[in-house]
Amino acid sequence: MSKKHIVIDPITRIEGHLRIEAVIDENNRVVDAYSSSTMFRGIEAILKGRDPRDCGLLAMRICGVCTGTHYQRSIEAVEHAFGVTIPKNARLVRNLIQGSLYTHDHVVHFYHLHALDWVDITKALEADPVKAVAEAQKWARVAGTVPYEASSDEFAAVKERVLKFVKQGRLGIFGNGYWGNKHYKLTPEQNLIGVAHYLKALDLQREAAKQMAIFGGKNPHPQSIVVGGVTCVQDIQNPARIALYKQLHKEFTDFIKRAYLPDVYMAGTMYADEALDGTGGGLKNYMSYGDFRLDDTGFYNAALLFPSGTVTGGDLGSYQPLDQRKIVEDVTHSWYEGGKPLHPYDGQTIPNYTGFGRKENGIAYLDTDKKYSWIKAPVYDDTRMEVGPLARMVVGVAAGDARITKYVTNFLKRGNLPTSVLFSTVGRTAARAIETELMADAIFEWVDELAANVAAGDHSTWTEFDFAKVSKDAKGYGMAEAPRGALGHWVRIENGKVANYQAIVPSTWNAGPRDYKGRMGAYESSLIGTKVANAEEPLEILRTIHSFDPCIACAVHLVDTKGRELGVYKVDTSCTL
Repeated sequence: MSKKHIVIDPITRIEGHLRIEAVIDENNRVVDAYSSSTMFRGIEAILKGRDPRDCGLLAMRICGVCTGTHYQRSIEAVEHAFGVTIPKNARLVRNLIQGSLYTHDHVVHFYHLHALDWVDITKALEADPVKAVAEAQKWARVAGTVPYEASSDEFAAVKERVLKFVKQGRLGIFGNGYWGNKHYKLTPEQNLIGVAHYLKALDLQREAAKQMAIFGGKNPHPQSIVVGGVTCVQDIQNPARIALYKQLHKEFTDFIKRAYLPDVYMAGTMYADEALDGTGGGLKNYMSYGDFRLDDTGFYNAALLFPSGTVTGGDLGSYQPLDQRKIVEDVTHSWYEGGKPLHPYDGQTIPNYTGFGRKENGIAYLDTDKKYSWIKAPVYDDTRMEVGPLARMVVGVAAGDARITKYVTNFLKRGNLPTSVLFSTVGRTAARAIETELMADAIFEWVDELAANVAAGDHSTWTEFDFAKVSKDAKGYGMAEAPRGALGHWVRIENGKVANYQAIVPSTWNAGPRDYKGRMGAYESSLIGTKVANAEEPLEILRTIHSFDPCIACAVHLVDTKGRELGVYKVDTSCTL
């Protein structure tokens, strides 16, 4: 039996540095896979000894893609430790900042990080713009709407733009693709629609980013969230600011419903065989921490837009409530010191870089029998989990959530699709679109609720607390969802300072290596059985990995492939200006 060991490093169109090694058999099917981050995260060590109220501003620098997500989780961890409940206006503002991040992030992911796994740019040059209009109308009808800016003139102009790139001998942002690969399945007209919406989304995402800045102060890295509430007092008291947020959201939602959703139906239908056979399904164990509080009944007692819980084996009847005490991190195959798996309150981040393994033909391969990644291997209740939009939708349906069930059911019904298609690469991509539509609609509810609450005279944005009293010895966690999945920050405070800090991010759950039992993480598991048309063009591997929307910068931070110390820095936090 002849096997081939292929290396994809770096995986492009993601945030950070990810390496995938795959073993394919004589039939070009993946029979083994390894996921490795080649960057080290040191944020936990940086936060030790600091005032816990400052953690958010530093923790948010974990990533600029998820922007304020780490900021909010860190703030919530400290609020949980201090027993602080924020006012209604603060809850709504945080929902609006985070909600607009979801819609922005999901659209950018589909078009600019994932679409080129489905769309063959060069085939768009063979398209008939008139036929493309009819094609756009067809998929818009499936989505129950009308197509977004679909005219023969518009499609002809897009085709001409791409042709100019080709004639100049450089495809620019569309360069270095596996164009012509036989596992591209869209028609020329469908490819042209995809390219047109790719370019349009580049413009619209700038406007969507402004939504986050209205209440966040800036984007990326908003600065209006503090322990106890938010600081954007003048913005919520100004009807014009709330109206601007709503108008920007209305325009972006129009694109979501009339372009994004039809395009996902189009791609999903054309790749239906892969959805039906479960390509990319992987673990089929799903976990959601839950997120977006819908009332003010308490820190972890409020009703949630996304329920928390787990589903195992792809069985919707296996739903179980979440218990954060069952979360541990294992470092058996990670470049860290440590023995048994540890809960985040007791977690350690001590680098132990042991290098790569064998070297053949100038290629260094991972030492997969030992340590081979800077990402740890999180485990929940002794089970490896997948997190993200698909997990949120599956857990929501399994938990009996009426709103999520409605959106998932409507999507599947409009596309005449069975529930089983969700457990695949195609399904993971579809779940993100379902969630985007749901979130877009929920945001309108929150912005109207905020406007009504302020108009009724409630201007409260912050809950006062006695820091000296609550901060001596405490511990807390901020567990909710980021666009890419379950995100948790755990802090332990002693004598008013951070004694230990650990963050387990979505891409830690999904991209982690084998654990102490040799079990695969979500990325690794999802690749098993994948058919590769051309081992020199591993399009299918990229398609599945991209469906998770990897953010390796969240999982790790500093890089030196030789394991050398890059520098030593001492920051004097006691100085005053």
